[in-house]
Amino acid sequence: MDINGERYELLVDPDLAYAYRIGQKKELNNVLTVEEVFKNFKKGERHTTSSLQKAFGTTDVWQIAERILKNGEIQLTTEQKRKMLEEKRKQVIAILMREAIDPRTGAPHTQMRLEQALEQSRVHIDGFKDAGQQLDEVIKALRPIIPLKFEHVKIAARIPPDFAQRIYGMLKGYGIQREEWSRDGSLIVVIEMPAGMQGEFYERLNKATAGSAETKIVK
Repeated sequence: MDINGERYELLVDPDLAYAYRIGQKKELNNVLTVEEVFKNFKKGERHTTSSLQKAFGTTDVWQIAERILKNGEIQLTTEQKRKMLEEKRKQVIAILMREAIDPRTGAPHTQMRLEQALEQSRVHIDGFKDAGQQLDEVIKALRPIIPLKFEHVKIAARIPPDFAQRIYGMLKGYGIQREEWSRDGSLIVVIEMPAGMQGEFYERLNKATAGSAETKIVK
């Protein structure tokens, strides 16, 4: 990490540093291979306590390491970079499958079609950046290649009493806008969701209620 023209370097285990950066590892134990902050590791030049205090407001190596690992530059191996990029591509595709539809068919694009369009567009995906934050740029690059439409649908569903309590948590996860419990114990809900999620929702609902739930699109 560079602060006010000064460089602050850590020597780390690359796999553990990567895991910590993406949130898979929560603690810093074993991430640092040397508990020092260097000006230039290759030359063996260390920072003084006064320079650390000035740059970070502390001389605690672990607090400094946390900040550098979360916000600084990590020198990843080639394999780590490949894995990180592939994971981010999968996250971008998952969002598009969930929230976008093909306006010609009203159905989501397939994973294969989106992967091909991403490859064809040559849009840059940042392995470190949140997938959702990159969506606008990705969509702009994809639209000349495949049609994309983003819309929400409202679905009303009636759940028989034998299943209502059991699947309430699942329904709530999709975002219940209105709900009404009938005297017989059945549940009526209105849920709003991205149009691309309809297929997944109907499949899960039918499986959870043995096909007994009643649904309709609310205009």
